[in-house]
Amino acid sequence: MKIQFSSAVKEKLLIKHSVTEKEVLECFVNRDGNYLMDIREQHRTTPPTLWFIAQTNWGRMLKVCFIPPHQGHPAQLKSAFEPNDIEKRIYSSKQA
Repeated sequence: MKIQFSSAVKEKLLIKHSVTEKEVLECFVNRDGNYLMDIREQHRTTPPTLWFIAQTNWGRMLKVCFIPPHQGHPAQLKSAFEPNDIEKRIYSSKQA
């Protein structure tokens, strides 16, 4: 899947979360669970924002949020950061 990183998102990844574009791409490759839909009102998008948790090649766990490909547009990364315990628990419970 082709993933688009806007310049604003790239900057946020590096400055706010210390996450590289390479780490995000590794998470997409290393993902072994399902995508979950973000149903929180303040995060709703069209099409819906999806997210997952996966490890980078160095074992760093990241929550990756993106808008899937639609109408000829590539997937758009929204954010990636280290997940908190609640996010880990939600993701783990939905994979069983």
